[in-house]
Amino acid sequence: MLITSETQFKVRYSETDQMGIVHHGNYAQYLELARIDWLSRLGISYKSMEENGIMLPVFTLDLKFKKSAFFDDELTVKTSLRKIPTVKIIFDYEIFNSSLELLTTASTTLVFVNSETRKPIPCPLFLIEKIQNH
Repeated sequence: MLITSETQFKVRYSETDQMGIVHHGNYAQYLELARIDWLSRLGISYKSMEENGIMLPVFTLDLKFKKSAFFDDELTVKTSLRKIPTVKIIFDYEIFNSSLELLTTASTTLVFVNSETRKPIPCPLFLIEKIQNH
């Protein structure tokens, strides 16, 4: 793991099912929130990347549920960069509740894509430099 950050938030009522458990479909949004926060802490604006013609679509998403999260839980998503990015960037995640119980592990692979051509491109040099200087 190269660079790790932690993102915290509370589970909203609308994210739960009839049993009061966070619906599995919300976890992709939690990971996106944590990933954008990870970039921001590195000094990189996802919006700015898009404005400069770089998109990062998700290529793979892997989730493993260990325990349930519930309405009003304070969750912490620990986001880690797995290795120096190439044409793809891989993140690993651990989601904990406020009792520090591990609820979920996950990973995502995203691909750097030119927004005009929709073709894969190498990781931008500025991102590699930020990672190496961190």
